[in-house]
Order: sequence, then structure tokens, then C-alpha cells
Amino acid sequence: MFKEKYTIIGVMSGTSLDGVDLAHIVFTVKNNKWSFQILESETVSYSIDWLNKLKIAVDFSEVALEKLNQDYTQLLAVFVSDFIEKYEIKNLDAVCSHGHTILHQPQNGFTLQIGNLPEIAALTNQTVVCDFRVQDVQLGGQGAPLVPIGDQILFSEYEYCMNLGGFSNVSFEQNNKRIAFDISPVNTVLNFYANQLGLDYDDKGRISRTGICNKDLLNELNALDFYQKKHPKSLGFEFVKETVLPIIEKHSIPVEDKLHTFTEHVALQIALALPNKNGNLFITGGGAYNDFLIERIQYHLPQIKIIIPSAKILEFKEALIFALLGVLKLRGEINVLSSVTGAKTDHSSGVIYSPK
Repeated sequence: MFKEKYTIIGVMSGTSLDGVDLAHIVFTVKNNKWSFQILESETVSYSIDWLNKLKIAVDFSEVALEKLNQDYTQLLAVFVSDFIEKYEIKNLDAVCSHGHTILHQPQNGFTLQIGNLPEIAALTNQTVVCDFRVQDVQLGGQGAPLVPIGDQILFSEYEYCMNLGGFSNVSFEQNNKRIAFDISPVNTVLNFYANQLGLDYDDKGRISRTGICNKDLLNELNALDFYQKKHPKSLGFEFVKETVLPIIEKHSIPVEDKLHTFTEHVALQIALALPNKNGNLFITGGGAYNDFLIERIQYHLPQIKIIIPSAKILEFKEALIFALLGVLKLRGEINVLSSVTGAKTDHSSGVIYSPK
């Protein structure tokens, strides 16, 4: 499907569980130069019931996961259909959906994003492009991060593109190749401890700021094997549940201190991850609203200029880029870079479902 203009809905649910992001986007491509406009956009929050299910789904049996996948596919279809109806969106080329990651074990040749079943096309009555990670894992890749090709195509003016969501990841050009990798958990851990205080999240890092850095905990976190590994590398919630939280829980310190210490850990790992400590660092994702975290990143990277974009790009960048991945798939063009994921080759990933 080669055209100069594509009308797409991008759909993304991140590991921080703040809801499903939907964005109505128009892409234009002329002389191989891409531009975009984000029109309507919104985040649909999960019900308490869905939130609780998604939090514990990593431990579900195979049968329970199949049922969850079916139910979640129907839920996503409702969100998409309601979004289309609410904004009276016409003439869509496709809905491009990431789904929601439940299991991510590339070392075992396995990754699972629910909400990507074929019936989503019939339920929405739209062409749907989805399930972008599985093929990459089958090709020996990490299946993540997938956003960097979008950074390369849409945000090439920045030395570094970073997302601060459930996890932090970064992408940049090195030796004429796009390099990218997950750095550390972020909101998967910070939100866990904010929840213990009866909050959805630590607004602007205000609570973290009141805590004290526990040096023993900080040193233990910084010594984790993952940080010594070379890229490509990626993280899943399993790492948080099985490795990070048990380390933090060993320390009998106030929640405020846990939040402060983990924020410092995130900032320090980000500083260590960037090969050159100067240039522009373009930050998106919910963590960009955490003023204390941004201050600590700036402290550890004094020569870096941090750039935080408009709210629409900040909040919906991943929905935007998965929309782009879908368009590239429709065009039969490369949308996953082996230099990023470690797959055997660059490839055009994802599946296309027709409503008929």
C-alpha cells in the first residue's frame, strides 16, 4: 500500500499500566521524508478489575492467559471503536496496535502481547496491524525495543531519544547504525511503592524528594548483572518481580527512602548508559513528568541538554511510533532494526488482519 498520506490510529498499552493510549495520526511521506500530525488523542484508564488482573497475569496458567488474551482483545476493540465513534474518524487506513506485554522472555524464544488476536479486525471493522514483537524473537532478537526506527525516521535531530515509562530505554546513532536498549525499570517500581501509599503514582516525584538515599540499597541495585551486559538487551516485568523488588524489600526503610533511592538508581544508570555525555536528550513517557527524576538525570549529565516536548508527543510518542511501524508493514518496508534487537536481519514485522 504505497501512498503519500496515511490515516492511522496508533494504540499502545505500556508496562506502567496507566491505561491504553490511542492517537489519530496522519502521516505524510514525500521523497522518503516522513512527517506526522497527531490529531485527537486520549488515554483510557483501566478499571480496577482489569488493573488487578494485568498486575498478576505474569503468574497465570496457560489456560488463564488464553482467556485473558481473548477478553483483552475484546476490551481493546471496544476502546478503539469508542474512540473512532467519539471523534467521528473516517477513512482509516489501519489501526496499528501494540497490545499489552504480559511475558517477555527472549532468552527462551518467547514473548506475549495480549490483545493481538485476529478477531480484533472484525470487532472494530478495521484493518489491524499488530503483534510486532514475536517475529523478531523468532529471528533471534530481543523483540525490543521497537521504537528506535521511529526515532530514526521522525526524530533524527536529537542525539538521544529516551522513553521513561515502565522501563527506560534509549536510542542513538553509532557508527552509522541505530543502537538502542532498555536501561532499567522506572515506573514499574516507582508506581509499586506509590501504590503502597494509596497513590497511583508519585506526582512530580514529590514523595521521592522527601526521602533519603540508602547507600547500601543503591549499591546493591547498581551491582545487578543486567547493567554489565552489552546491548542488545531488554527487560520485562519478570525482572522487576523476581530480581528488583526482592532486593528493595530486604531493606527495612521507609517507602519514601525506597522511592528516593530507586530514583537515584534510575538517574545514575541512565547517565552510565549514554556513550557521550553531551548533546540533546529528547525525553518522552510518563517519567518526563517526574521533576525529581529529571533533576537527578540532569545532575549526573551536566553537559546534556534535556528536551521535553509538547504533551501530545510526550504522552503519545509510543502510540505514534507503533502507528508508523504499522504503516511500514503495510508498505512491506523494514520496521525492525537488527542493530537494535540483535535479530539475524532487519525485517518487516507484525501481522495484518482484515475485517472480512
